[in-house]
Amino acid sequence: MPADFSLLRADFPVLHQTLAGGRPLVYLDNAATTHKPRAVIDALSRFYERDNSNVHRGLHALSMRATDSYGAARARVAKFINAADPAEIIFTRGTTEGVNLVAQSWCAANLKPGDVVLLTEMEHHSNLVPWQLAAHRVGATLRFVPIVGDNAELGLDLDALDRLLTPQVKIFAFTHISNTLGVTNNVADLCARARRVGALTLVDAAQSAGHEPLDVRALGCDFLVFSGHKMAGPTGIGVLYGRRALLDTLPPWQGGGGMIANVDWQESTWKPAPERFEAGTPNVADAIGLHAAMDYLDTLGRPAIAAHDGTLASCAAVALAEIPGIRLLGPRPGSPRAGLVSFALKDAHAHDVVTFADQDGIALRGGHHCNQPLMRKLGLPSTVRASFYLYNTEAEIVTLAASLRRIQKFFGGA
Repeated sequence: MPADFSLLRADFPVLHQTLAGGRPLVYLDNAATTHKPRAVIDALSRFYERDNSNVHRGLHALSMRATDSYGAARARVAKFINAADPAEIIFTRGTTEGVNLVAQSWCAANLKPGDVVLLTEMEHHSNLVPWQLAAHRVGATLRFVPIVGDNAELGLDLDALDRLLTPQVKIFAFTHISNTLGVTNNVADLCARARRVGALTLVDAAQSAGHEPLDVRALGCDFLVFSGHKMAGPTGIGVLYGRRALLDTLPPWQGGGGMIANVDWQESTWKPAPERFEAGTPNVADAIGLHAAMDYLDTLGRPAIAAHDGTLASCAAVALAEIPGIRLLGPRPGSPRAGLVSFALKDAHAHDVVTFADQDGIALRGGHHCNQPLMRKLGLPSTVRASFYLYNTEAEIVTLAASLRRIQKFFGGA
C-alpha cells in the first residue's frame, strides 16, 4: 500500500482531466458516488469482451464461466462483510432496493396493526419512505430516535432510544454513517439494545461499506444494505445481507425466472435464498465489477482508508470553521468524523455555492441530501456537502477553503 494516498490517483482515469479554464478536477462528491479504478473498469471490459452470457442453466462455455464468476462475486461479498454463508448475500440494484425488499417482504409477513417501526431523525429518504409505505399498508406506527445538539453534533439521543425501544418495536432501521452529518453510529451497541426487546435491526451501510471494515457477525445486525457505486464499484449493483434463518422465512419480493423451484398453472414454489429474491436476469457484469472493487479496497486496507478519509474530513472541518458566517453540521471541529463535511454559508444558497465552486473545478453537492425532515428540524433549506475518498488530498482542502472565501466575498461576506 502506498504511504501517500495521493499516488492512488493514477488508478482513476476520470481524475486526469481539466475543466473549464484549465482547472484540474477536485472531486468532493464521493458521498453521492465514487470514481472507479482501472481494475474495476477492466473487469467489466473483460466480462463483456470474453464471457458475456446469461447465468444458470446454460451448459455452454460462456454461460458456465459467467455463472462461476457471478457465484464468486457473491462469495467475495460474504467475505467482505464476514457473513457466515454466501447464501446470505442478495444482489440488488443498490441500498434503496435492499431497504425496499425488506420493508415489503419482511413486513408483509410480520408487521401488524399496532406494531412499531423505529427509525432515527438522520435517515436518508431511502431508509424512511419504504417504511412509511409498509407501515401505512398495515396500520403500524413509525417512531424516531431524536438527534441531539443544534447542529446534531452530539448524534443520537441514546436515553430517548432506550425509552422508545419497547416490545412493540418489531424492527429498528438506522444508518451507520449519516450522509449529511458525518456522524458515525455505534452499530453493535444499537443492535444490542434492539435485541433486548426482541426487535430486528436493519443497517444502512451505504456510507460506510467502502470506507471501513464491516463484520455483520460482530455487529449483530439482522439485515445490512449497501451500494456498489459508493465504494469504487459500478452503478446498478448493491447488496442486501440477511441472516439465513430470517431469509428462509420470508416470501418472495418479485416473481419470474430464476427464483422458482416449480411452476404450475395455479401456483408455484420457490428456491431458497438468495435465488428466491433475485427474479429475472441478474446484473452479472456489475456483480463482477463489485468483486474487483472489493479486491482493490482490501489491497489498500479498509482501516487505512477509514483513517485517511477521517483525517481529511477533520482537517476540512477545522479549515472551514475559520470562515466567518459558516455553519457546520455534525461533530464539532477537532472531533472525529466520517469522511464528509456539510455546511451552510451565510447569505448564499447551497446551489449558488456549488455553482461557483464548479467554476474553480470543485465538485460539491448542494441540497437537502435526501434528508428533508432533518433539514427542517435544523432550520435549513439545504446545505453544501464536501465528501472525501481515498484519492483526495489535503491540498484539495486548501483549494476548497480558498474557493469558499471567494464565494463568501462575492455574496457580501466579511
